[in-house]
Amino acid sequence: MSLLSGLTVRPRLPQDLPTLYRWLYAEPNPEWQRWDGPYFSKQRSKLSFEAYAERADVNPWNEDQQIVALGSECIGFLSRFEEAPSGGGWYELGVVIFDPQHWSSGLGTRALSLWTAATFAEKPAHLITLSTWSGNARMIRAAERVGYRECARIPEARNWDGQRWDSVKLGMLRREFESAHLAP
Repeated sequence: MSLLSGLTVRPRLPQDLPTLYRWLYAEPNPEWQRWDGPYFSKQRSKLSFEAYAERADVNPWNEDQQIVALGSECIGFLSRFEEAPSGGGWYELGVVIFDPQHWSSGLGTRALSLWTAATFAEKPAHLITLSTWSGNARMIRAAERVGYRECARIPEARNWDGQRWDSVKLGMLRREFESAHLAP
């Protein structure tokens, strides 16, 4: 069985909480945050696992937040939201794979492919986009492999680590998705 065939997108389960807590709160300077919009100042709150688990019980994830699972193991998460105005059919996706040991293996591309297909199946999406920065070549390549194409590049919009980076938006129209997935 291929590693990619063991990857699924699913709702958060109680057994995912320790992994999520580790990567979101406990791990000091996790590598994934160096690639996920590192130019945004992220204040990590000091939160105990117990407080995190209690918060998770009170605020369950919804259909717009899913877990990337490899077998039964939580290895990342996915998000989506509808861009304003509501009803316009424009959805923005996010993909995070936590542990660098899972990077450059096709898992992020597969997760994005599954999440894109689920979004077109579950939502009245006309357009799906994702935003990244020019320093995140892995994310750009993954999106292009799934069928996204660059639709906007704002030069030197992001300042991080003493360097200017472009903001990059990639998109896919429903008809492009359907055409690619109906073709033999």
